Amino acid sequence: MNRATLLGNLAKDVELKSTPSGRSLAQCAIATNKVWRDQSGQQQKKVEFHNLVIWGKAAETFAKYTKKGSKVLVEGEIQTRNWTGQDGVKRYTTEIVVNNFEFLSPASNPAPAPARAAKPAEPINQESVVDFPEEEPGDDEIRVENIPF
Repeated sequence: MNRATLLGNLAKDVELKSTPSGRSLAQCAIATNKVWRDQSGQQQKKVEFHNLVIWGKAAETFAKYTKKGSKVLVEGEIQTRNWTGQDGVKRYTTEIVVNNFEFLSPASNPAPAPARAAKPAEPINQESVVDFPEEEPGDDEIRVENIPF
């Protein structure tokens, strides 16, 4: 399984580009923090930066509603690309190809932002809905007959 989940702040503004075929591409970096106490009890901090790539309509939405410093939750897969530079040296970069995200900062745009960039939700199958029995007021006891599974 190749899956990464990151919670952090954007380290720079989103760069929105278009491929020659017209497909949107957003690129930016997210900073994640690790905080711990060392053996002497002193608080230590480490920041990691991760490159993000977002494609299609999701890229446009992400770029529209975020800016440097925005707190986001992203999910995607880790991808490593390589290329040969003009100096002839082979170079590598590792990025997260985002397929899902949530905005955690207030929107900087007055228009409401969609919470996720994902496929539309499937309709609820009414046969799978569980009816919970109503409880008597003040009845805090858990009863086996009230457990739905």
